[in-house]
Amino acid sequence: RAHCFFHQIEGLYIDKNVSFADLKQVLLNFAQELFGADTKIRLRPSYFPFTEPSAEMDVSCMLCGGEGCGFCKHTGWVEILGCGMVDPNVLESSGIDSSVYSGYAFGLGIERITNLKYMVKDLRMFSENDVRFLDEFEAAH
Repeated sequence: RAHCFFHQIEGLYIDKNVSFADLKQVLLNFAQELFGADTKIRLRPSYFPFTEPSAEMDVSCMLCGGEGCGFCKHTGWVEILGCGMVDPNVLESSGIDSSVYSGYAFGLGIERITNLKYMVKDLRMFSENDVRFLDEFEAAH
């Protein structure tokens, strides 16, 4: 499923002794803060050119409670972000000693997060400028 627009938030954390377990815990905390304490996550191996290992993270579908629906393609899971450990070559090319430092990175689509958070089933609704739909959201101050 794709759409003509995509807005992404990216995160990067570099420090000494950063591990994949750190990344997993941060992402679990993020998902549970955003969607609720009962939210489950799963990480699936993937490929991204600047991270190794890389993964895609899914959360349990909020629209159907993990039972399966059209939004989650009847799997009970929705992919929300890509992530991984920063490739040591990327660190080195940035002037960071990869024998001392490591880190993780992630990127997530704003529209997908908003779909789940506000239970909006159709991504196209965000770009149609229907005032009835837009009035459901409080303006940011």
